[in-house]
Amino acid sequence: MITKKELLKCAITNFTKFGSKRLTLDELAKILGISKKTIYIHFKNKETLVENSLEFLLDEYKADIKSIIADNKKDAILTIILIYKRGLEYLRYFKPSFIFGLKKYYPDAYTIFDNFRVELAYVTILDLLKKAKEDGYIRNNVNLKLVTELYFLRIESIAFTVDNLFTVYDINTILDHFIVNNLRGITTSQYSNCYYN
Repeated sequence: MITKKELLKCAITNFTKFGSKRLTLDELAKILGISKKTIYIHFKNKETLVENSLEFLLDEYKADIKSIIADNKKDAILTIILIYKRGLEYLRYFKPSFIFGLKKYYPDAYTIFDNFRVELAYVTILDLLKKAKEDGYIRNNVNLKLVTELYFLRIESIAFTVDNLFTVYDINTILDHFIVNNLRGITTSQYSNCYYN
């Protein structure tokens, strides 16, 4: 019998690939080679499955973020770059309709996503920017909260606004233009890292 973790992993992979509204539970059951009744053993309805599978994905990314922060304590700017590089690696598999579908059809799941996005920007990233400023890596005249709002809060919506940028550009190009160049614009002249070259 399939485990709840296996079901969540398969569900989020397919929801992000096909869109949470478009993919039916019948289709998911077929992909998994199980009956739809088996899904209902673990989840009372599709909305709960969407919410739980999204939380599963976000928990995985949060674990990645903790690891990145632990491994790069001496360089907050590099840490931010690596956090968003990992985030872009997740986003490249998203169909744009996944996030828009959450907002329209699964508001509780979208709230989970939105809360994560806000916490990432205004807690994790802002704290790292403050540390970088204390370390002398960011110019004194930079408003860190404004920078956070402009450059780090809604990356996924920019990536999917007109076309899916991931179908046009590779991750490193997107990372350079979304994150690295913006950070380069606020850092002091003596700061550098391997992504600035």
